[in-house]
Amino acid sequence: MAQNKSAVAPAPPPLKGQALNLTLATVASVVGFWAWNVVATLSTHYATTMHLSAGTMGILVAMPIFVGSLGRIVVGAMTDRHGGRALFTFVLVATIPPVLLVALGGSLNSFALVLAAGFLLGVAGTVFAVGIPFVSAWYPPSRRGFATGVFGAGMGGTALAAFLNPRMVKSIGYVPTHLIIAGVLAVMAVLVWTFMKNAPDWKPSTEPVVPKLLEASKLAVTWKMCFLYAVVFGGFVSFATYLPTYLRDVYAFDPSSAGARTAGFAIAAVIARPIGGVLADKIGSKPVVLVSLAGVAVLGWLVALEPAADVQAGPIFVAMAAALGLGTGGVFAWVGALAPDGKVGIVSGIVSAAGGLGGYFPPLIMGMTYNPNAENYKYAIGLSLLVATALAALLFTLFFVKTPVAERKVAVTQ
Repeated sequence: MAQNKSAVAPAPPPLKGQALNLTLATVASVVGFWAWNVVATLSTHYATTMHLSAGTMGILVAMPIFVGSLGRIVVGAMTDRHGGRALFTFVLVATIPPVLLVALGGSLNSFALVLAAGFLLGVAGTVFAVGIPFVSAWYPPSRRGFATGVFGAGMGGTALAAFLNPRMVKSIGYVPTHLIIAGVLAVMAVLVWTFMKNAPDWKPSTEPVVPKLLEASKLAVTWKMCFLYAVVFGGFVSFATYLPTYLRDVYAFDPSSAGARTAGFAIAAVIARPIGGVLADKIGSKPVVLVSLAGVAVLGWLVALEPAADVQAGPIFVAMAAALGLGTGGVFAWVGALAPDGKVGIVSGIVSAAGGLGGYFPPLIMGMTYNPNAENYKYAIGLSLLVATALAALLFTLFFVKTPVAERKVAVTQ
């Protein structure tokens, strides 16, 4: 009887400041993603000025992704200890020097300096591991799919970077573009520190980080979500970072045209992500993730056929972005609802690190398997691997990931 009363209990009223803090976190994420992608969105610029091969360009594009991914584990744990307000401010401020170093390296045409700056620029990618535990603390479990989905729309900073950066470089110059990005980071850091607050019920975790990592690594949900998030978020990151290069190689688009289309891809994923989170709240994460992975497999095969631009290719890429966005929202709805209290930060840090690492390898593989001498299907090997991976994840989700009892209870309360 007590369980039935609990099941039909009304949801708690919204906390005061809930919407403001979710908005601030999302905008901070937009700015962080914008800076994180500053190298990738200017890949054509570097390839031209430094005469880089496809493989070398893949290494340069992937460097911020790799470091940002691993850094999410540490930053997620630090968020549990120090709170989102402090960590958002830290990440935004710490991103400014690498952006300025990228500007210096690019102005000197120094591949080594831009690569080193890209390594440091990885700190911007850790912003995601700050936001998931921060917004999860502001919302009850039944609304965390919505909250993490809205915050996840901050990856729209990728679209902002893809659309603005090539145009800004063309109109105001390479160095001024980076100075503006650094200035935006500084302004956002001030706004976060001034107006953001941690959730009223949030309490700092005093547990040592290493034992927490070991404990989180023993949770089955951690590793299952790591694999799935590596596929869906990794797919988004790899497309968003490598797409300008892909569009240049396959369709001969100039940097501005490729950037505009990459921005459209990112926007579609950004719109789909909160939809995936809301749907996960309503019907459960599993069907959302299954639909996402099925879509990625089919659409990856269509992309490999190199459909004509833009009438055929455009809708296919937009649909691919939407499928990936739905999947990211669905997977992190699971993380926000199922991670134990006090461990959301560390679990989300591990899972988001896996997602970032999932986006690290595809640009390298695409660069190494690119066949410039082929008349058609220049990226056939890389895209075939994407299809195979999506199918493997689909089967894994279907047969080995069961809807946990905790999530079913959350669905009953709605």
